[in-house]
Amino acid sequence: MSPLTIGLIGIGVLFVLLFLKIPVGLVMALVGAAGFFWIRGLDPTLGVLRTTPYTTFASYGLSIIPLFILMGTFCFFAGISEDLYAATYTWLSRFRGGLAMATVAACAGFAAVSGSSLATAATMGKVALPEMKRYGYDKGLAAGAVAAGGTIGILIPPSVILVIYAILTEQSIGRLLLAGFIPGVLEAVFYFITIYILCKRNPQMGPAGPATSFRDKVVALKGVWMILVLFVVVMGGIYFGVFSPTEAAGIGAFGAFIFLLARRRLTWQVLKDSLVDTGKTTAMIFLIMMGAMIFGYFLAVSRLPFEMAGYIVRLGVHPNLVLALILVFYLLLGCLMDSLAMILITVPVFFPVITALGFDPIWFGIIIVRVCEIGLITPPVGLNVYIIKGIAGEDTPLFTIFRGIVPFLIADICHVSLLIALPQLVLFLPTHMF
Repeated sequence: MSPLTIGLIGIGVLFVLLFLKIPVGLVMALVGAAGFFWIRGLDPTLGVLRTTPYTTFASYGLSIIPLFILMGTFCFFAGISEDLYAATYTWLSRFRGGLAMATVAACAGFAAVSGSSLATAATMGKVALPEMKRYGYDKGLAAGAVAAGGTIGILIPPSVILVIYAILTEQSIGRLLLAGFIPGVLEAVFYFITIYILCKRNPQMGPAGPATSFRDKVVALKGVWMILVLFVVVMGGIYFGVFSPTEAAGIGAFGAFIFLLARRRLTWQVLKDSLVDTGKTTAMIFLIMMGAMIFGYFLAVSRLPFEMAGYIVRLGVHPNLVLALILVFYLLLGCLMDSLAMILITVPVFFPVITALGFDPIWFGIIIVRVCEIGLITPPVGLNVYIIKGIAGEDTPLFTIFRGIVPFLIADICHVSLLIALPQLVLFLPTHMF
């Protein structure tokens, strides 16, 4: 049996085991090791299993992941979510749908320090849903705004998913983080426009709140200025070449710790919970990455990605058609699994195809992460939707949440289309990086 055939069988077995709910890191490690053994034999396979865990966990570049996670955890325990929501609500409350807009804006702000869509949706849902319920907001709009707003978490830097993509494809972490900024802000703008249109057509969906004075608006910013400074220092330092992305993550974690200390919320229990949560999340990500590395070795010896790339190039199909088919595949896959698993499983397969067709690898990274975001709110899985369902309780049926998501899905499709039509929206900051 040819290595190419073994590679195809391996991918089929991988998806079967994933659908059986076996942990993704374990599945990729098992299938990768078995496939590698089938093609190369026992001794090379034992060599891979002996060296891969060490090279994965000892990588200096990967230290950026726990540091960014720790930064977000410290900011969470410092109560930044409540302050962000209060500040954005003060500025936007007088508009129809202002609370929903404030939720999206607060999600974007929290994403700038958390790097996680699930954490953003869960944190902001606890703050925003009771307020929108109190003001009589449509339940679908309220839940949809939080679920969709939460997806910004893996696009606006710092983003753990973008870091992992950079490591998998050997791209610049700093350039990828910067590339996500403009698309992330535009995503929030598209959601603003969606909320405005919905509330313009039906004002009862999002009643206007009380007007606030300019003084109140300025005072509301006092609770978030430290986070703004932290974000500017971290991302500005990367952009101007003052320090590396890993150094920036360390500075960000230390700055978040100072922020936690300054707000007098640091206790031994908070410190313990922060470190334990960071350790658990990091261990989960590293285990999945180790499995992905082993699976990547298997794909390399099977030559499946390279044969696929060569075959598609020889077909002479327009590159945009191939890109469209890949993105449709990501949308379908996003209905069934989480974004981290999608990136780790598919990038080793599709990346050679994309580079062979001449697409920019940094631009492609932002596009697929953006499509993975859409998967977070797409049925039947839609992890963000189920998080919001757990927060909203029994009075908000799952169907109502998915109904509320539909306008935001339309906005997502428009946003992705814009990024494809105008690649410079993604590449402007990376190409001007110092």
